This record gives sequence, C-alpha cells and structure tokens, in this order.
Amino acid sequence: MSCSVGSAVEPLSGLPSPSPRDPLLSPDSHMDVQGYKWVRWRVWLCRVAALLSLGLLLIVFHWRPRLAVLARCCSCPLALADILLLRDSFGQQHVVEVLTEEMEEGSLEVLGQLEEAEWRDTVQLYKEEKTLLRFYLFEGLRYIWLDRKGAFCRVSVLNEDWTCKDLYGFQKGLSSLEQSLRRQIFGANLIDVPVKSYMRLLFEEVLNPFYVFQVFSITLWMTDAYYFYALCIFIISIISIAISLYETRKQSVTLRNMARLVTNVTIRKDSGVEERVSSEELVPGDCLIIPQEGLLLPCDAALLAGECLVNESMLTGESVPVLKTPLPAGDRTYSSDTERRHTLFCGTQLIQAKGGRPGGSGAVAVVTSTGFFTAKGDLISSILYPQPINFRFYKDAVKFLLILGFVALIGTIYIFVVLIRTNVTWLQVIIRSLDIVTIAVPPALPAAITTGTIYAQRRLKSCGIFCISPPRINICGKISLFCFDKTGTLTEEGLDVWGVMEGGPAGFSELVPGPTLLPLGPLQTGLACCHTVTLLQGQPLGDPLELKMVESTSWTLQEPEGDGSALDAEFGGHKVLAVMRPPTHQPQAQGTPMSEAVAIVQRFPFSSALQRMSVVTVAHGGRFALAFIKGSPEMVASLCRAETVPAQFSSQLRNFSSEGLRVLALACKPVDVKSDLRTIERGEVEKDMQFLGFLMMKNLVKPDSARVIDILRLAHIRCVMVTGDNILTAVNVAKSCGMVASDEKVIFVTATPYTAHSMPTLRFSLEDGGAIAGQSCTDVISQGLYQGGFGHHLAINGKSFAVLCEHFSEYLPKVLMQATIFARMAPDQKTQLVKELQKLNYRVGMCGDGANDCGALRAADVGVSLSEAEASVASPFTSKTENISCVPLLIREGRCSLVTSFSLFRYMAMYSLIQFCSVLILNTVKTSMADLQFLFCDLVLVTLLAIVMGRGGPSEDLHPCRPPASLLALPVFGSLFIHTCMIVLGQLAVFFITTTQEWYIPLNSTEFGTANLPNMENTSVFDLSGFQYIIMAVVVTKSYPHKKPLYHNVIFLCMLFIHFGIMIWLVLYPGPFFSRILQLYDIPDMNFKMLLVAVAALNLLVCFVVEMLIDLGILNCLRWLRGRRPSKKQYKRLKVLLSDSTSWPPLNQTLSPTGVSFSLHLPGSPLVTQAK
Repeated sequence: MSCSVGSAVEPLSGLPSPSPRDPLLSPDSHMDVQGYKWVRWRVWLCRVAALLSLGLLLIVFHWRPRLAVLARCCSCPLALADILLLRDSFGQQHVVEVLTEEMEEGSLEVLGQLEEAEWRDTVQLYKEEKTLLRFYLFEGLRYIWLDRKGAFCRVSVLNEDWTCKDLYGFQKGLSSLEQSLRRQIFGANLIDVPVKSYMRLLFEEVLNPFYVFQVFSITLWMTDAYYFYALCIFIISIISIAISLYETRKQSVTLRNMARLVTNVTIRKDSGVEERVSSEELVPGDCLIIPQEGLLLPCDAALLAGECLVNESMLTGESVPVLKTPLPAGDRTYSSDTERRHTLFCGTQLIQAKGGRPGGSGAVAVVTSTGFFTAKGDLISSILYPQPINFRFYKDAVKFLLILGFVALIGTIYIFVVLIRTNVTWLQVIIRSLDIVTIAVPPALPAAITTGTIYAQRRLKSCGIFCISPPRINICGKISLFCFDKTGTLTEEGLDVWGVMEGGPAGFSELVPGPTLLPLGPLQTGLACCHTVTLLQGQPLGDPLELKMVESTSWTLQEPEGDGSALDAEFGGHKVLAVMRPPTHQPQAQGTPMSEAVAIVQRFPFSSALQRMSVVTVAHGGRFALAFIKGSPEMVASLCRAETVPAQFSSQLRNFSSEGLRVLALACKPVDVKSDLRTIERGEVEKDMQFLGFLMMKNLVKPDSARVIDILRLAHIRCVMVTGDNILTAVNVAKSCGMVASDEKVIFVTATPYTAHSMPTLRFSLEDGGAIAGQSCTDVISQGLYQGGFGHHLAINGKSFAVLCEHFSEYLPKVLMQATIFARMAPDQKTQLVKELQKLNYRVGMCGDGANDCGALRAADVGVSLSEAEASVASPFTSKTENISCVPLLIREGRCSLVTSFSLFRYMAMYSLIQFCSVLILNTVKTSMADLQFLFCDLVLVTLLAIVMGRGGPSEDLHPCRPPASLLALPVFGSLFIHTCMIVLGQLAVFFITTTQEWYIPLNSTEFGTANLPNMENTSVFDLSGFQYIIMAVVVTKSYPHKKPLYHNVIFLCMLFIHFGIMIWLVLYPGPFFSRILQLYDIPDMNFKMLLVAVAALNLLVCFVVEMLIDLGILNCLRWLRGRRPSKKQYKRLKVLLSDSTSWPPLNQTLSPTGVSFSLHLPGSPLVTQAK
C-alpha cells in the first residue's frame, strides 16, 4: 500500500480474524502527520516564561501538548522533523518524538539483497557515512521513514506483500546479520504494557485538572482561614490519589502480566543449525521449530509443515481447540485473515504438534508478525488505547460543567460589585470572588457520576458477566438493536445427526436416520473422513459438529505413531495424517474397497469465507485416491459437475432447511494416486466433483432464547439474527425463538451481482405459502397484511448483502430497517453489518460465542461474548452463562447505571447551586458560612448520601421506554432550573422572615465574613440549606421504571431518615456544644424554629410535586409551542417514511440500479431512492 507525503499510513495488512485490523474497525486509518523542528531561541524563551509563571505554563503545556510544540518548534518537512504532531481518525492529537538508530556496518548490502524496492528506503546516508534508521512509536506500533515515499509507514509494510511461496523460502532460516538487521527495524518481539512508577503516576495525577482545581481551592480556603475544611479536603484528596494510583498501577500490572510473554523457542539458522533463543529476539522471517508438546506462542506465524492443535480461547473466547494445517504454497499474497486455518496466533496455546519433523513429531512455522503487530498485540492495544466513546451523556457532562462555570462567573461579578461598594479590603474582595468559583463548580462531579457504573460492574461480576470497559455499561442502557449469532448462541452448541440422504444423477434415495444404515460407498466414507478431528491422549478433539458426524459413522480414528512409517507403508508410501477404520462388526461385501480403512493424506480446513472444507484420502495399499468435500449445500453443488446434482436438489434442501435442520452436502472425485498428494492445490481438488448427498443435523433452540427475545421485543429492542448458516434454517430458528411471529411474513431479498452478460438485479419475494390461496401478492399488499413495519420481516444472505452494499446502496438503509435474518454471512460481513446499522443511528449490541464474531463484537457499541473464559479480550463483556439471558440483565444494569449517573450528576449540581445561593445571600449582607458548617454540609450530608444513592439495583422488568442520555434535554435542564428557583425562593423567604422578627438583631456592619458569626441570618439560611441538601437527594433519585423501588435501597432510606432527624434536632435544639462548634445563633423563639421546619417541608412538597409533573411530561407543552420536529435518529425518520409507503417492499419486481426511480427524502440526509 502506498504512503503519501505528509501522512502516516496504516497498511491494510491481513491480520488474523480473532482481531482483524479492519478498516471497518478502524475507520479512516489514515493519520495526518505534521513535522516540526526544534527552534533553540523559542525553547529558551519557553523556559524563561515557565520560570516567571511559577510552572503554570508547563501545566498548560502538559494539558495541551500541541501548544507546547507550536511554541517551541517551527514547521518543517517530515524528512527533517524532530517532533511529529499526529491527528488520528477520531480527531485527537498526539505528539511523538522521532527516534534514530544507527544501523550495523554492512547492513546496506543485506538490505539490497533482501528487498531492493522497500528496505533500502528505510535508511538515510549522512556525511559521516552513518546508516541511520528514523522511526517513531505510536500506541505500541513502530512507524519507519521511507525516503522514496516521503512518509512514515507502519513497519509491517515491509512484509505485507510476502507471498506463500516467499514464506516457504524462509524455511532455510535467516543469517545472524539478517536477524540483527530485522530486529533493529522491527524492534523486540514484546507486547510491552507500560507500567509507570508511583512517582510518575503521582505527578500525572496531581496535574489532572481536577486536582489542580483542588490545590487552588485548598490554597484559597487556607488564605480565608477555613483551616478545618481545607485540611479535611486535603486528607480526602490524598486518600483519593493513593487509591487511584494503587488501582491504576494494579490494572497496568495485571494487563502487563497478561500481555507480556517471554519464553525460549527454537529457531533454524541459515546454516541449518537449530538454536534456542529468547522469544524477544524473534523477527518476521524466522523459521520457528514447534515441539511435539506444543507451546504458548509468542508471535504470529504461518504453519509450513505438520499439524497443530490450538486453543484460541484467550483471543476469541472459543473454547473448542482448532486444528491448523500447513499453508498451501503458491504465488498469492499471504494474509493471516484469509489463511487463518494455516496461521498460528500470538497468545494461543499450541496443545500438540505433529507430522512436521523427522520422526513424525513437531511442526515448522515462519514468523509473520511480532509485538503489537500480532493478533494479541492488536487486542491489547485496543484495551490500552480504546476508541473514544461517542456517548452523548459524557459529552453533555463537559458542557454542563462549562455552564456551571458561567454561573460561577456571574456570581463572581455580583460579589465583586457588592463588596467593592463596602469597606472591604481588596484581598477580601478577591478571595470572596474566587471562593464563589470553588462553590459553583463541584470538583467531585466527574468522580460522582462513575459511582453508578462501579456498583453496576460489581453486580454484573457477581452474575458471571465480566467487563473490561466500564464506560460501556452506561451505553448498554441506550441499546436499541441487538444482533445475535445463531449456532451456540440462540441454539445449542452441539448438534445431533438427524438423517442422511444419498443423491446422484438419478435423484435422491430414501432418507435414513444415520450413516451406519447407508450402503457401503463413497458417502459413508466421506462422512467418516471429511473432518479435522484429531486425537489428544487418545481422546478425539475438534468441532462439535464433526465429532458428532464421525461418532455417527462408528468409524475409529487412528493417528501415526513415531515417524509413521508403518502406516505410510500400509497406504502405498503416502505420508499419512490420520487413518479412519470402519467398524469390524459392520457387514461388508467381499472385496469391496470401501469397506477397508482409508488414510487421510491432505486436509484443507473449513473456511467461513469459502463455506467448505475438503480432504484427500488414499485406499489401503495406495490403490486409488479420492478427494471429499463437505460444506454448505449451495457451495458444494456449485463445485460439482451439473449432471451429478439431482434435479430435486433445491426442493429437498428447502424442505430440510425449512424444518430448521442444519444441512451439509458432500461430494467426491477421484484423484491421481501417483501425483504428489501433499502438495496438491486446493483449487485443483475442489472442482468437477461428484455430488454424494445430504447430511442433516438437528440444532435445538436453547430453552431461554424464546423467552429472552420476547422480553427484548416487548421492550422495543429490535432483535436481528446474523449467522453463517442456510437462510431457510435461519428463518426456522427465527420463528422458533420468536424473532418472527407466527402471523408475520418473511420476504426474501435476492440480489445478483454484475456479470459480463447481465446487470445487477434486486428482487423481493414472499416465502412459500406467504400469500393466501387465490390472492395475488398485490392483493396481500392492498389488504395491508404486512404494512407498517410490523407485519413482515426481510431475510437476506451474505452474497445478496454484498451486492446490495455495492450496487444498491440507495436501498440498503430500507432493507436494514426491516431485515431480521442475515444468513451465510462471512465474519467481515458481520462487522460491516454492525457498522451499517450504526450509520442509521442505532445503538447496536452483538452477542456471539466464537472467533467468527470477534470483529462484530468489537465494532458493536456493546459486545457480549458467551465464553467460559473469565475475561476474554475478544469483547467488552464476557458472560459465563451459556445462553442469551445475560443480554436483558446487561441492558437492565446499563439503564440502572445511566439513571443513577443522571441522579448523581443532578444531585451534585444542585448541591453546588444550593451552597452557591447560600453564600451569595450571606455575602450580600457581609457575613458567610463557618468553616465547620461547610464541612458538615459537604461531608456529613452530601458525600454520605451521594455514596449510598447509587446502591439501588435494576428493575426486574425491561420497560419499553429507554432512559434519556442527554443532560441538556428540556426535562433535565427545566427540572434543574425550577428546583434552583425553589431553592432561592426558600432561602430568601427564611432570610426575610428572620429579619422581620421582633427579636431580630442586625449584623455588625463594621465586620465582614466569619468575623460576624454567629448571627441570625447565617443560622436560618444554614438550617434551611441543610434540609435542601437532603430534599434534593429525595427528589432527584429515580426508581421506576429502570430501578428497583426506593425501599429496596435500605441503607439510603435509613441515611435519609437519620439526616432529617439530625437537621430537625439542629434546628429545634442544637444544644450549647454543637451551637458553639457550628457557630449557630441560639434563637429563643420555638415557634420560629417550627416555622423553619415547616418551610423545609413545604420546599420538599413543592419540589417533589414539580419533579413528578416533569416526569409525567408537563414540560412537553413547550415542545408543542415550537412545533413537532423530526427525530435526529435516521432510523426513526426512515421508519415513519416506510410506514407511510404503499409500495415498499416492491414484491416480485426485478429492480436494477439504473431503473426509473422516485425519491424518499430524509430530512438532513441523502435521498433514499425507491425504484419502480
């Protein structure tokens, strides 16, 4: 892939499917890069400015590294740059330093021998005749300077064009000089998670804007003689920092231990000598010798000789071991994505290796990727450097802080104007004005809104759901669509053989319940041999489907022992991988070759993209060879000679699939036994086959699937099935689990690609039996049986989906709106589907259980992997439950967490505004709140309530209405505004009531602030504000419908009663000791004290009623005044348009991209075209 000037390019190197570096997962992987060079006088000027500003400039540079670069450097070409300014695809900016490394002597000659076109570009010759490598590191990946391309490119660009033939060329091994050179260019083979020292963590934590604000506040309070309060906040901050440092370092160490893998491995040198080295020294191109007992693989490697049984659960969550076979040689470009069954991935456990070395043990592989360029490295990188979460709640939180800052500014100006007119010193004016800022903007606000997420994460963990991305818990609360894999997710993992039917040119024979009842022949042999089952300590291991298939034949598997020469000789000298022997008790016709043992000599493993697998077998004595193929019926039939496929193929397949059976087809053909069967090409084997018949397997729907789908549908969460299985099987399962109701129709979407003889076409057809007898499809439409988006579902397969995306993009949004079944979908298509649904503004969840779903799990807003692993890095959430019952639980917890975060945010905002109002009123009359009064309000009242407020668990039911995610929405903003008005009115009321009492004693006008304490104004305002903190906790705490009722949160309720009791006691009879401590005025009038309590009760009643009315939608009348606006979500606008359309979907019409069309226009979106 070419690199462009002024940019760093991430080439689309084929990475393994457990973690594809897919443009869909990393949209716009192109990074903008600008080069800068140090300017000496600017650097010195910045140092002087930092000194004069007492380090403030350095703090600004720490927060905004871009400003530091612009201030100290000047722009220059990339070739001369010392510093680079990167802008990633999400618009975030990063500053990196360009590093140089001197290459070893003689490296130029080696470079020239290796890759004349590319590698020579990685160096520059300077006058000193030194060979220097220029590179930078970003998110663990190394980018090197390619002079000819004038850009920094990922170092993997140097090996992305390797062909399979090139990889076989590395079998001879690398020389020491080649290894040393590659090590300098590619770097050490380490996935090194940085674990910062406590001192550095402390430095970074203290420079966090939150703590800088705390330091500023504490300094101000100390100046203002609030010693107790400042000391307490200081101690709390120290404890908070200590906990944060401990947790951060603990997480880093845990991730480092999971990521770091250093072991000793054996490699082959170009001299033929095998050498034991540290895995850190491995480089792409090294020939790796894998021992028989296997190992934990420290790199990505292509398997060249032998077979390996691999456990990939760490990367994929898939617990079933996978058999890897040697990479077929050829001139095609190697890609670990397309060659995943021949690629060994970093971090996976190789259980067993055999057949690749003299004596029949071990295997040989070539290193293709190291460090962060491996599959495991990519997954670790996604945890270390997650994509920014595009969630409105988090964006609005920042905006709201700015609004509070604006309120603080108004308060500051007000206090400044008020105090400047009195006889107050300038120092007091400045301190009082700045103090308003520390009150109006609560520094604990960002920390408070994470409380709900922490509680939810704990509850999820207790239910067996593990989360590696806590911010996504809140996103779970906004999920509007959930995609489900079929096999192992909606249906049971294991399958049972339901029946076998032999077929040929003459048609199909009678259905038999199992393979043992078949007449001896190629179909039975194919069922016994066409698999990748292997033995581990005598026990068969492999795909559950293949295990059931082999078991049903009653044939036994035997694998070579030692060098396997005895078995090789038994089968004509061919290298044998495994032998299948028929049962001895089975009656056999005399001399029938098919009744004898069969040797498997070549395997081409199953590929999701190819939808098939094949083997080459040899008969006893090597008399003849047969190739067998097994896979999806449509694919197998397309590879067979037309005359061998029965005429009833389609009808029989439709019948079996409609019953929900998993149907596989088998075929075979003779192969020249004298040819080298070990090097035969897959393409040569899988063509001109002879059709053999069908194998039907029953895949039962899990008991909980229908119940969960019903819960989600009632909650108005759309459910979609995404599977690699047959479309009719998928439709049957969709009906069984309730995705498609019994009274709803299924319409098949069929798209044909562009060919030399025809244009692409698109067609919508009703499933068989869909129309009522005697009525045409037009009649069905006119009666509205499936209009309105609820009466019908679309079903589409992978091939049609690809054509739809490429040629009918104008129809894609409308099909996505109503499609429930996506069948025969390849892994990359699943990922693409998730991305396309997100473009319609759906919040998409994905639930799957295997490697094929990894891309989609990571692309979705919420990915749930059903895995026994405690925490797979394959997705943000991992559930130990074997069914989809975790999905409604996750959504309920998400909604609960989101509602809790909203409540805490509003509470902290109201707490600040209550205190803000109190201080403004008191400062106006030249007094203030006492040191311990602040402490009592902040710690005893507010903090304790905020901590226990989020403890309430989620509701038992999923409500159809999702909680809001916008803090700036009218109900939230309106609620805060009205409550603030009630707060101000309440405090002003008690203030003026106090000043009108007969026993009222005015303030000493010559004193200011705390020097005026105790006084009547302070006491009355403090008493009411204390109640208001508790009142707001009651009012903003939400329960129904997303949380359990308030009485379930017993600790919170008890805390409320205790707090109310304390405040009533402080108002009615505080006692001399507490009056002195809190500097309260002892008001003798008990009737006045009762009046204060009554005002607080009235405040509670008014605020509670207002909140109830707002919850019931009273503020919506303001929306009616402005008029109804279309939804900002594209899928909602599209749903309205489709429900009004009387011609969608256009049944039994063949559409083409160039057809006559009319336009459906979505407000604020491109035209959506409807062809006639």
